[in-house]
Amino acid sequence: MTTPRPIVRSSRVLAVVLATGTLLTTAACSDADDSTSAGSETGAAAVAQTESPTSTDTSSPGPVLSETGARNALITAADLEGDWTQVDKPQQWRDSLLVGQVDVAAFLNGKSDAADCQQLIDSLYDETLLGTPSGASALNGFEQGDSRLLYQVAAYQQADLDKSMKSLQSLPDTCDQFTVTGGDNGDRTVQVVEMELPDEGDARQGMTVTVKGDSGGESVTLTLDVAVVRIGADAITVTNGGLGGAGHDATKAAAQQGTQRLKDVLAGGTPTPTPSGIE
Repeated sequence: MTTPRPIVRSSRVLAVVLATGTLLTTAACSDADDSTSAGSETGAAAVAQTESPTSTDTSSPGPVLSETGARNALITAADLEGDWTQVDKPQQWRDSLLVGQVDVAAFLNGKSDAADCQQLIDSLYDETLLGTPSGASALNGFEQGDSRLLYQVAAYQQADLDKSMKSLQSLPDTCDQFTVTGGDNGDRTVQVVEMELPDEGDARQGMTVTVKGDSGGESVTLTLDVAVVRIGADAITVTNGGLGGAGHDATKAAAQQGTQRLKDVLAGGTPTPTPSGIE
């Protein structure tokens, strides 16, 4: 009797099928891994592109005003209309400014009930019209007859300067008329009227301040133009006038010529005195 041979074909077929399935599964996993990897790389590239330096704000602050630059940006008598003469030590005007027989510094010395109006009176012919500068500052002064013109260039903290400009722009409304008391001159009536300035700088504010009262037994009217022009975090300020009124042309000339000089300095140049030539 012949012993039958074991049937191995089915086992071999099964082995081949299993092996083929394993290969297919491995290939599928490999394809899936490649796809996932490619997707991951694509996503990473997208993130990298989003966060690339080209999309980052790289703006830098404006040029810093130096002490030399501030002095170079000051106007001179050649920048003003009329027969103006530059004077020495105008920073002392707030303490003593004698015009004719009137001590203007004493005439402006008084108290107001409103803080904003008090700040305005305290800063006329002073260096703090826009607050205390945080950087470079320079000023000069001029006289013509009974008129005095104080001119300043200074650098400030941007936030402080913006706040000061906003406060100044509100003064013609909030301080249109008020009373100053105290000192040696009794009550003085103050009026503040807005004045238009040439369209210069990033922001500007002009006003005419009239102070009426008695000095030495005589009726006195002091009229002053106040002009401010902001360029970035720097600004120019002008106080101009006297007992005979305020020469608006000189105020506007100072604002216009001064703005151009400051722009030239901030651009790296050194401006030279030029006649005003106001339009």
